[in-house]
Amino acid sequence: MSDAELTVTLDGPVATVVIHNPARRNAMTPAMWRQLPVLLDGLEADPAVRVLVLTGAGGTFCAGADLGDLDELLAAGDGSIAVAAEERLAAFGRPTVAAIEGACVGGGCQLAVACDLRLAAADARFGVPPARLGLVYPAPTTRRLAALVGPSAAKHLLFTSELVDAGRALRIGLVDEVLPAGELTGRVAALTATIAERSRLTVTAAKEIVDGCADADRLAWWHAQVRDSGEAREGVAAINERRPPRFGWTPPAAR
Repeated sequence: MSDAELTVTLDGPVATVVIHNPARRNAMTPAMWRQLPVLLDGLEADPAVRVLVLTGAGGTFCAGADLGDLDELLAAGDGSIAVAAEERLAAFGRPTVAAIEGACVGGGCQLAVACDLRLAAADARFGVPPARLGLVYPAPTTRRLAALVGPSAAKHLLFTSELVDAGRALRIGLVDEVLPAGELTGRVAALTATIAERSRLTVTAAKEIVDGCADADRLAWWHAQVRDSGEAREGVAAINERRPPRFGWTPPAAR
């Protein structure tokens, strides 16, 4: 393993991407930003993968972006490799869960917000530091943050660059759950196992609809999938027979 890279592990239907850069508290280097969309493309192409977990190595999620090449960052603006990686993560076709310990700052917070769900350990700390650096936070990133926590909370984070603890992050909706020390891994495993057992048709459609990615034609297509797949009949039969459902729908080839 190199000092700074993203690694992937597979455990049944759950893929875990780990941010690993111990010398910089798991800061994302340019190479890591470029690597993430490639990894996500490969995982999305694997029909066995039903849930994605993003986390950091060694008790730290991600302390931000490595600002070593500031000129490249300034020249790119909203077209930066960080924004491209964030957008690819947000568009990933399976449910995504950020498992957060320690620092989740700047680029780390950017990645966490791009996930569908965020679970945090009680020691997690969150911050959005551009105002301390004289940078303009990318527009797609700013809008995604505001959509998640609301305009006022987003402005507080952006205006002050202050770190907030896990309790405040939970209150403003930045995270979905806060777990005591030592319980995060087990809770993430239980949650992802539950999601993986549910109807993939339902989960995939729900993600598209909530994210505003399903137009009228796509909605009609989803309802046709329900009618034609037998997924709903299997779900009702499983309830009536008091057994686990045997859902069989799988996504068709890319549309």
